[in-house]
Amino acid sequence: MAELTSLTVADLRRALARGEVAPAEVYAAYRERIERHDPAFGAYLHVGRDDDEAIDGPLAGVPYALKDNLCAVGMPCTCGSRILEGYVPPYDATVVTRLRTAGAVLLGKTNMDEFAMGSSCEHSAFGPSRNPWDTRMVPGGSSGGSAAAVAADLAAFALGSDTGGSVRQPAAYCGIVGLKPTYGLVSRYGLVAFASSLDQVGPLTKDVTDAALVLGALAGHDPLDSTSVEAPREDFAGQLGREVRGLRLGLPREYLDEGLEPGVREAVERAVATLTGLGAAVEECSLPHTEYGVATYYIIAPAEASSNLARFDGMRYGHRSSQPGDLREVYEATRSEGFGAEVKRRIMIGTYVLSAGYYDAYYLRAQRVRTLVRQDFAAAFGRYDALLGPTTPTVAFGLGAKVGDPLQMYLNDVLTIPVNLAGLPAISVPCGFAGGLPVGLQLIGPHFGEGTLLRLAYAFEQASGIRNPKPPLEAGDAAAAGEVG
Repeated sequence: MAELTSLTVADLRRALARGEVAPAEVYAAYRERIERHDPAFGAYLHVGRDDDEAIDGPLAGVPYALKDNLCAVGMPCTCGSRILEGYVPPYDATVVTRLRTAGAVLLGKTNMDEFAMGSSCEHSAFGPSRNPWDTRMVPGGSSGGSAAAVAADLAAFALGSDTGGSVRQPAAYCGIVGLKPTYGLVSRYGLVAFASSLDQVGPLTKDVTDAALVLGALAGHDPLDSTSVEAPREDFAGQLGREVRGLRLGLPREYLDEGLEPGVREAVERAVATLTGLGAAVEECSLPHTEYGVATYYIIAPAEASSNLARFDGMRYGHRSSQPGDLREVYEATRSEGFGAEVKRRIMIGTYVLSAGYYDAYYLRAQRVRTLVRQDFAAAFGRYDALLGPTTPTVAFGLGAKVGDPLQMYLNDVLTIPVNLAGLPAISVPCGFAGGLPVGLQLIGPHFGEGTLLRLAYAFEQASGIRNPKPPLEAGDAAAAGEVG
């Protein structure tokens, strides 16, 4: 049998079901690998206690990692911020409860950009995470720790949150699969809110089959989440292997503009040729309001953040300033000490655009543009079954390269943000390499079109042979990485 930690969820589950390995052995193998490799990557903020309890279910005995903005009883939840340092939630997020019911075992909490505000995992108060393909590079963000953990085989799968691309972008940078479900398909109860109308929990996995299996465990209505949708249950794994011949795919010309790195363009063009070879019909289309997506997002998201983060004042949980003073002075000192620079920047932007005299000029206008973005997608899905293009305009960039230039950092999500503005599902799958670093192909579907996206992604994965690529952490892994590069 291959090394336990290199197995996909599906392969690991079969081995466990056949009795070829015990859950305690799998858990111990992951713990040993985390201790050996994670100091180089900084994927984890907290690793849990030994746990060999086996609960029967579709994911029985499968170890996973949890982004540190999702609550789990007995484990700290810091959101990568000093202001929540030491906070241990008294309840589980619904997604944690559902994974426990399915038998999955929680390994620990992963690093992230503070309060999910970032695209590189460099804005964590506890230090950056690093890309397993090249530790000089970022793993993406804000779910960078989760992506690095899965790519480096430090977890069988992980959960992240996606507000403007924070599952798909790090998945692309780290050469794994990242799925952002339709808004409302997966419960947000127990997810510490950044921007409530945009946030969505999604899985990061080693291949498409695993994404379907994990989504099947997560999806479903939750009465604890007022934005949760009562959609019919779907067998996502049952969509895999179905033929894609005859599906109509749109390739937005706005996603292939001059900002695209040549290597990324070439990898995506090869992916388009692969899908065409499978019988899908691909043609160019237009999403004309794409260029306004970033500006719209950076009005709406900070506005919602300024409201959501007002609760962190040091009075009830987390950090409290030791500086003496009256109540207002304690609030100010606590928030000044507890929040990092990027979070402060977005709170100030959000407070400004919601203020009297500016609400109509900024926030209300941004919501109107958001409607135009939704209408672009609605028109496209009147003609196409799915859309495709690059997940990111570039491959992973160097640590520190963009920290001093917020606008350049924000542009990393130019191709992922419109999906969140419209509440649509999208998946990023590895489609090749550029300069030795992974490139992601993004597939976008209509609301509750996850089945079609998984079907397409699986067909591409099987036809391209780019499945579960391994970064060259060890000599044995280098050959595997070279085979798909």
